[in-house]
Amino acid sequence: MNKVRMLITVGVFCAVCVLVYAAAARAESPAKLRDLNDDEIAKIKAALPEKAIVEAKRKKMLVFWRCEGFFHSSIPVVNRAMEELGKKTGLFDVVVTDDYSYFTAEKLAEFDAVCLNNTTHMKFNPEKTPERCKALLDFVKGGKGIVGVHAATDNFYEWPDGMEMMGGKFTGHPWGSGDTVAIKIDEPDHPLMAAFKGKGFKIKDEIYRTDPPLYSRDKQLVLMSLDMSDPATKAKASKPEDADIGISWIKTVGKGRVFYCSLGHNNEIMYNPTIMQHYLAGIQFAFGDYKVDTRPKGNR
Repeated sequence: MNKVRMLITVGVFCAVCVLVYAAAARAESPAKLRDLNDDEIAKIKAALPEKAIVEAKRKKMLVFWRCEGFFHSSIPVVNRAMEELGKKTGLFDVVVTDDYSYFTAEKLAEFDAVCLNNTTHMKFNPEKTPERCKALLDFVKGGKGIVGVHAATDNFYEWPDGMEMMGGKFTGHPWGSGDTVAIKIDEPDHPLMAAFKGKGFKIKDEIYRTDPPLYSRDKQLVLMSLDMSDPATKAKASKPEDADIGISWIKTVGKGRVFYCSLGHNNEIMYNPTIMQHYLAGIQFAFGDYKVDTRPKGNR
């Protein structure tokens, strides 16, 4: 009898643990984002580029942060960084929201790019939300841009065209937020990589696995990736596909453009001047202001 009770107790404990873990893994969007403190704002401002990379007509960007899955605590930091970047460079104005109603052809027409700031499991389904899916895909194919920050690839699980547009999907992160990883520059001469001056670097951040076939160097131009020659970085790889983990890439979709960067889980990413310079270059590319080569290596 005691053995039966023990088994029941263990079973109940395990069930509770599973529920707690599931709840934590699906920490959805709060009703209101927290306000940043003065120190955080000062660090963001200090990291921002002084001016635009290329002069251009002022643009408008929708910064969308909706989370139906895991909520990243860096979201308010990234939101503020995008706002301050637009102000400091004079390049663009920002509308920050988690309201799906912006995804209509009429409302998206007001914007030049959409930034998906750590969005997770967004509700885009060709059968349940066909207008929403069509509006975003037409927006990009028609000549506008997408800027994806970190968890922007943890979306569109019910919308294959959306996943294909982004160039990857979340399948895990063996490299956690406390890990320091090595990054190699795959395209040292590419204009979007100018901030790195051809040199790889190490950084502490959570890194998403990029499994094929969605992620492919034949479909997008990979700008930088994990450096597996670094023992500590390679030690976290657990399957053959981990040999190639993209960190940032660009691609064209119809007449439009997609820029994605995996860096952005930790707040400190937005305090890094070099990373912010890279984001600015990616944003100007997404706007269509920065005319650069997007051809995948396999297509040259």
